[in-house]
Amino acid sequence: MEAPAIAAGCDVSAGRRLRKRGPRPGVRWGRFLLIATALAFLAAFLLLPLLVVFAQALSKGAGVYLSAVSDPMAWAAIKLTLMVAAIAVPMNLVFGVVSAWAITKFQFRGKSTLITLIDLPFAVSPVIAGLTYILLFGAHGWFGAYLQEHDIRIVFAVPGIVLATLFVTFPFVARELIPVMQAQGKDDEETALSLGAGGWQVFWHVTLPNIRWALLYGVLLCNARAMGEFGAVSVVSGHIRGLTNTMPLHVEILYNEYNYAAAFAVASLLALLALLTLAGKSLLEWRQPELRHAVHLARVSPGKQA
Repeated sequence: MEAPAIAAGCDVSAGRRLRKRGPRPGVRWGRFLLIATALAFLAAFLLLPLLVVFAQALSKGAGVYLSAVSDPMAWAAIKLTLMVAAIAVPMNLVFGVVSAWAITKFQFRGKSTLITLIDLPFAVSPVIAGLTYILLFGAHGWFGAYLQEHDIRIVFAVPGIVLATLFVTFPFVARELIPVMQAQGKDDEETALSLGAGGWQVFWHVTLPNIRWALLYGVLLCNARAMGEFGAVSVVSGHIRGLTNTMPLHVEILYNEYNYAAAFAVASLLALLALLTLAGKSLLEWRQPELRHAVHLARVSPGKQA
């Protein structure tokens, strides 16, 4: 009986000595090099470009900066960007909640197909999506003749920009909600139904409070992508100044005209949006541990929610 006790005591004392001594010098240097490499990579490819954007935007003084962001064409691009986001984000919010609810709460044929379709914008280039809308709604597209007869403009107009933005942003809300709702299960909803609650009551008083943080997280990412989308919008917009130019397109035009100060000034607004989005995302993850777990699930197994 004494031998095991002595052995256990030796193991404990050995463990204490190892903890006091800490990791071996080789392990410490390896950890230091890994951390230094990661920080150097982040500084070179993330922080440095951001600093360059703001430095170039203010390189000719605050007066030139304010003049660039208050230019009528810049204001038109800002207004159009906000309007498109204001249309696309609520529509994707509704689609994301409905699709996530259907996928996580019910069993039906075509469930795997629906999940695949939700992931489609992640696999298809935004430029290809824009070309698809041109083939469908352009002057020589499938519905072009009908649209011209009825004086309906979709491509090279605001409706085309909204459609392109909807396509590239609709997975974000659903993809944030699906792992959260799967982790929560159906017990709360079934309990509420057994107590006599109706479908809308269950949604408003049980489901929605449980998913509100994940929903806000998805809306945040969706809004950031909607405001920063370039490829699909560039194809369907027509680059008409003051009418169909969003902020990214306006930056491209200014840069191609060698108006670098104005281009970086408008780009700095998009950079500020990215920083605010990152701050909001980090705040939500810090405030909600279950959201961090759901985000980890969504990143590790994006195709295993079938």
